[in-house]
Amino acid sequence: MHARHLSLSLATVLVLTGTVLADPITITDQGGRTVTLPKAAERIASIPIPMASTIIAMDGGTSKLVGMNPTAKSAIVEGVLGKIFPEAKDIPSDITAPNFIPNVEELAATNPELVIQWADYGADLVDPISNAGLNVALISYGTEEKARYYQNMVAAAMGKADRAAEINGWRDVVAKEMAEKAKAIPADKRPKVLYLGRALESLTASGNKGNYNAWYIDLVGGVNASASVEGNGTTISPEQIAEWNPDVILLNSFEAKLGIERIYNDPILSLTKAAQDRRVYKMPLGGYRWDPPSQESPLTWMWLANLLHPDVFTYDLRAEMKTAYKTLYNYDLSDADIDGILWTDMQGDATNYAQFKAK
Repeated sequence: MHARHLSLSLATVLVLTGTVLADPITITDQGGRTVTLPKAAERIASIPIPMASTIIAMDGGTSKLVGMNPTAKSAIVEGVLGKIFPEAKDIPSDITAPNFIPNVEELAATNPELVIQWADYGADLVDPISNAGLNVALISYGTEEKARYYQNMVAAAMGKADRAAEINGWRDVVAKEMAEKAKAIPADKRPKVLYLGRALESLTASGNKGNYNAWYIDLVGGVNASASVEGNGTTISPEQIAEWNPDVILLNSFEAKLGIERIYNDPILSLTKAAQDRRVYKMPLGGYRWDPPSQESPLTWMWLANLLHPDVFTYDLRAEMKTAYKTLYNYDLSDADIDGILWTDMQGDATNYAQFKAK
C-alpha cells in the first residue's frame, strides 16, 4: 500500500450521507431507508458477521462495538484481531439467535445507538429491532460495490467519513492497477481457479453471478472454474471437480479444521491438476477472513495475484500487510503474525508460496 493508495475525494461519502459533518447525521442504508441519528454513534451493535471487524477498522478500536455475532467473535478471537484487541473477547455476542434472528432483550441490554442488520432477509429480522425503539441500519453483502457502500455508511454513522474515504481509496487504486495489468494476460495463460466455500462435510462452489470470489479471481487474471454452477454455495461432487480439473484450488478460511491435506488425501481430488502441481491454498485469516469482502480485501487480491501470476504481479505482500494493519488497526504486525495469517506452516512448500516467507 503506497500513500497514493490512501486518498479519495470525500465527494462520494458526502453524497452518500448528505450531512456527514452536521449534527444530526442522516444516512441512507442498503435497504433504501433513511436513518437519522441525533449525533455520531458511540455504541453500535452488529448482527451481520462481517460488520464487527469493519466497525473496529473504521474506528481504529473496539470502544464503539457493543455487541456482535458469535461467529464474528470467533473470527476475532481465533485471528490476529484478538491479539491486537484482547478486550474484544468481552463484547457480548448473545444479541442474535441462529439465522440472524435478533435477540431483542440482549440487544437492548447493550444500549446501542445504532444496530446493524441484514437488508436482504426480510422484515422479520428488522421489525423486532425497530419495534423495540432502536435505530437500525441495513447492509447488503457480496460485491465490491456493496462493501464500499456499507463501509462508507458505518463510518459516516460514526462521524468518520474521511476514514472510509481513505480505506476505500486504497481499494480503488489497487483494483484499477490490477485490472490494468491483468488486461495483458492472454486467455490461455489464465488458470482455472476453484474456490470451495465448504470442504469438510460437503463440497460447495458458486457460479459467477453476484459471487465475490469469482469477481476477484477475474480481477487478478484467473478464470472461475465453477462458473457453470447455478447459485451460490451449491453442493458439488468430487467427480464434478475432477471434470473441471482446476489449475488452482482455494480452500475457505471459515472451517477452522480445514487444511490442504483435505485435497491431497482425497482419492479423486488428489488427481486434479491443482493437487498434482501443489497449487492448493487455504485462504488467509487476518482481521477478518480473506475470502469474502472486508476492509482487508486488497490484501486478498494481492495474495492471489502473486500466486497466479508471479511474473505479472510483484507485490511485497508482507510490507503491504504491515502498512495496511498500521492504517486499519494502528498495529505493527510481526513476522510471526504474518506467518499465522498466511498459514505459512501449513502451506509453505506449496507452489509459489516461498515468496511470502520473511526475508
